[in-house]
Amino acid sequence: MTIRQTARLVDFHCHLDLYPDHAAAIQQRERERVFTLTVTTTPRAFPRNKELADRTKYVRAALGLHPQLVADRAKELSIWKDYLPSTRYVGEVGLDAGRRFYSSFDEQKVVFAEILSACAEARGKILSVHSVRCAKVVLDTIDARMPVGRGRVVLHWFTGSLPEARRAAEMGCYFSINAAMIRNERSVALVRSLPKERILTETDGPFTDNAVGHDGPADVRPARDGLAKLFQMGAEEIDALISDNLRELLG
Repeated sequence: MTIRQTARLVDFHCHLDLYPDHAAAIQQRERERVFTLTVTTTPRAFPRNKELADRTKYVRAALGLHPQLVADRAKELSIWKDYLPSTRYVGEVGLDAGRRFYSSFDEQKVVFAEILSACAEARGKILSVHSVRCAKVVLDTIDARMPVGRGRVVLHWFTGSLPEARRAAEMGCYFSINAAMIRNERSVALVRSLPKERILTETDGPFTDNAVGHDGPADVRPARDGLAKLFQMGAEEIDALISDNLRELLG
């Protein structure tokens, strides 16, 4: 992903294939020059996402196996492994211990551990990781399966505790922040505690879209503006920070 000074907005976690017109959503991001990681929820969705993203400068497709779908899709792990050599980006993956998905939590842990091990073996992968109500288990699994230097983790919509956030930062993790996080008092305290050099912006669209009839990709500027206000920085200053963080992440 080549970063140009003229385009600074970053959406490091968005589900472009879940909008009504997938191809149009990708082209909108290309026109707007928003650096976008379009994550997938199943490996079967990845080829089409990659085909469309490969035609762009600003969009990259990530190979996912969403923890909320593991109960029905765990057997697709073999397909996920087949596609892994074709991409640098992995997501959405991780664990979800919420009430609706806890029945598959043990199976999720097996799948996530396998994903991390495969990424560590391949080296150089960048992962967007889901960690609902299980930050400690996610961090423990990363610690055990992803040795330092083998890959990089971006924690998507992180809702762990302040000590867990510190631990994640010490492990080298990045954090992608959306506008909903900055409207929540508890999340604001967590975001404020994070190292600024590890912060990226995201939308998690369409899951954070509120406008009725909104057919295009969510706007990442509310997240950017919220961070600027939180850190008492100007828009250009926060844009430069996030762009620098993305450059460092991508190496």
